[in-house]
Parts: sequence; structure tokens; C-alpha cells
Amino acid sequence: MSLEQHVADFTRHLAGERGFSANTVRSYGSDLAALAAFAAERGANSADAIDLELLRDWLWQSSVDGLAKSTLARRSAAARAFSAWLARTGVTNADAAARLKSPRPDKHLPRVLSRDQVDGIFASLTIAAETGDELALRDLAIVELLYGSALRVSEVAGLDLDSIDLQRQTVRVLGKGSKQRVVPFGIPARKAVVGYLAVRPSVSTTALFLNTRGARVAARSIYEVVARMLNELPGSGPSGPHALRHTAATHLLDGGADLRAVQEMLGHASLGTTQLYTHVSTERLKQSYALAHPRA
Repeated sequence: MSLEQHVADFTRHLAGERGFSANTVRSYGSDLAALAAFAAERGANSADAIDLELLRDWLWQSSVDGLAKSTLARRSAAARAFSAWLARTGVTNADAAARLKSPRPDKHLPRVLSRDQVDGIFASLTIAAETGDELALRDLAIVELLYGSALRVSEVAGLDLDSIDLQRQTVRVLGKGSKQRVVPFGIPARKAVVGYLAVRPSVSTTALFLNTRGARVAARSIYEVVARMLNELPGSGPSGPHALRHTAATHLLDGGADLRAVQEMLGHASLGTTQLYTHVSTERLKQSYALAHPRA
């Protein structure tokens, strides 16, 4: 069996048996396809021909090609997972990537909006929604959940009608690794969802948020809606929906929320991931101190 066929089998294993998200499966598949092409250029066309030296050369060449450290770290993780699977299933006699080290990804602080900027976003969305326009009401409800519940864009796009409990003001989310969690939302988000449901077309799909054709809205469409809003605001950093999630997490910690509670709300498997926002809060405190304290 060719290396490409093993890669295809492995990605099916990740999706079907491990429950990895579609984005992760797609990324790992792309990384391993690049590995297979690199190996073929060096005459290594079978799984047995993949050794530690070849893997290190592949990562080194990827670095020379200018790939970011975060991409190199993901490629290393994909190679290790693939190699371990090959050994575990008996395709190879040994795990070639067992000693493959992963480069540390660059730690960039996420973009965080000020409270005034968030208020401005919702003021603009609310004015548009007051016209009764279906898409304006939908976009307001979407952004309320992105910020109010700190959801991922894929999680909002994947919401069904029965995901929302208006009485308890909670939303049931299917996160990474097909893990479910229940997240609260506030009164403004409840009002926005109720407003959208009043004009949502009566179609057969179970999706909560619909596009203009009456089908489930795509994550890409939500990204474009948010990016247009954030591009108009001052500040550097990514302008997609994740900025609203970063902002919500930081504002929660600024307000005194418990770190583990924020971890559960965000659906982070590791507390270390959530601790990044503690650093953001500290940096914001330092900036405020430098500007306002007479002995800064």
C-alpha cells in the first residue's frame, strides 16, 4: 500500500474513530500529504521508508520555506500521530517519530477589544436589527452568542433549534473533539435570539441560523460578517470571530471570574490554554498603570 493510501486511512481513522473536528482532520491530511510528497522526492514511497532523519529533514525544509512555528508544531504533531498509528496497527515495526521534537509555537497575545468598542458594535447591530430585517436580526443574535457565551464560530454555525434553552438561558454546544458543554448567555443574547426566531423562515432544517437560501449558515459567512465590523475598529491583530471569544474571556477575568470557570465555558481541555488570557489581563493592567499612575 502506498504512503498516500495510509494517509487517507489515517485521516478516516481520525474522523470516524477519534472524533477529531473537520478542521483538524483537514489540516493533518494536508500536512501528511506534504510529508508524502517530500518523502517521494527522496525515493521513500512506503511507510517503512519513513525514518526519524527524513522527518527531521522535512521539518527543517518546512522551516526554510518560511512556515510559521505554529504550523511547524502542527506538522510535527501530525507526523507523530501518524507514525504512532502506523506502528500500532502493525504497518511498521517501530514508531519512527517517537523522538521527534516539536518546535515551540510563537506566543502572540490575542486581539482584545475594549468595552467601549464592544458597546459600539452592539449599538450598530441593534440599530440595524430595529428595521426588522431578517439578516440584521440574525447577525445581532450571532454576535451576541459569540461574545456573550464566548463561542467558536464553528460552534455558532453548528447550533440547532433545540440547542438553545431560552428559559434557562443556556446553549448546548458541540465543541472540539465532539465534546458537548452547556454555556450560559445573558439577557441581551436571549432578547436577540427571540427577535431572530420571530422572523426566521419556517424551513425543514434544524439549524438555528440560516443563510439567504434557507440552509444552515456557513462558518465562513459568520467570519465575513464579524471581519467587516472589526476591520473598521482601531487596533492590530486578527479581525475574525475569534477576537470576540478572546475579548469575552479577557473581560470575564478582568471582572473577577474564576479561571477554571472560564476554562469550562471556553471548552479548553488544558488550563494552560486559558491562562493565556490571564497574561492578557496583566498586560492590560500594566498599560493602564503606565498611563494613569503618577509614579509609573
